[in-house]
Amino acid sequence: MENLENKNEVIVEENQVLPTEEVEQNVSEIKQADDSIEKNVRLMSPGRMVMRRFFRSKLSIVGLVMLISLFLFCFLGPVCYTSWESNEIDYSDRVEYATTEIKDADGNVLFTQVIETVKRPNSFAKPSLEHPLGTDGQGWDNLARLMEGGKVSLAISFITVFIVTILGIIFGGLAGYFGGVIDNIIMRICDILMCLPGFPILLVVGTLLESMGVASQFRIYYLMGFLSLISWPGVARLVRGQILSLREQEYMVAAEAMGYSTARKIFKHLIPNVMPQLIVNMTLSLGSMILYEASLSFLGLGATAEFAAWGTMINQANDLNVLQNYFNVWGPPGICIVIAVLGFNFIGDGLRDALDPKARR
Repeated sequence: MENLENKNEVIVEENQVLPTEEVEQNVSEIKQADDSIEKNVRLMSPGRMVMRRFFRSKLSIVGLVMLISLFLFCFLGPVCYTSWESNEIDYSDRVEYATTEIKDADGNVLFTQVIETVKRPNSFAKPSLEHPLGTDGQGWDNLARLMEGGKVSLAISFITVFIVTILGIIFGGLAGYFGGVIDNIIMRICDILMCLPGFPILLVVGTLLESMGVASQFRIYYLMGFLSLISWPGVARLVRGQILSLREQEYMVAAEAMGYSTARKIFKHLIPNVMPQLIVNMTLSLGSMILYEASLSFLGLGATAEFAAWGTMINQANDLNVLQNYFNVWGPPGICIVIAVLGFNFIGDGLRDALDPKARR
């Protein structure tokens, strides 16, 4: 091997000699690349990681597109579609009378028969430019009622799930944190409520509301409110189980040592760590609440025919003639219910996978 008298050169490989300046430049570029990689990794927050996993799922994107389209259709559609003018159009029955004289063989009038015919304007009109989905038996525009019914169904579902989650967080948080007698009392209440058959009780309550003369447009809200009061035990059990595990963690010991109040420890340190599971549970519950509302309206316990709701529109399929010949009356609300339930379930599954800390893909 040769002696290198030039101190500005170093041997990199057996047959390659590079100047010292070039080696230093290569080292500097490598350090800059490492710093850049470290900076990019440091910028990837947990929230961004969750969103990245969520949008990698094709089903999650499909569910998101389905729900966004449905919300735009229900809440912005009436702004663009001007056929919803139920307060200005007279939909009252038109009564026509036809008289027929019944005579004997000699031409004498025996009696006069009066035939009363009840007609409704534009009843069961076929789809046209004026009414893209036609009209129902009352002459009401199906597309406009579909939009208005979506507002009712989606709004009721969100309100019900929100109430159920709040009640579950409060009672589950108290049971999991304090334990002992409080835990036993709350859990026994949960056991009792979970034993109750939800849908049959709603049928009984709906019948009672009808006998009490409660206005039909508000009846569905009372029913869903009652459903909220008996549906929170599932959320409470979920919150309690998570808090029983989290309250033994080091950060809770530190919070105890710092003298934080009970409310702060529960609602600022424990509940936020349970939120990923709660978000998934809320998303999946929305589909169930939409089915509950549609089923109650279909059975006639929700809003009556003059107040649009998806279940009320499907209720018209009880008439065999409508079921066989007028798919445009009951088919679209059924399709909207399927889209809503599938959309919420797809998003719930995507969030469950995205929030899983063990997920690597």
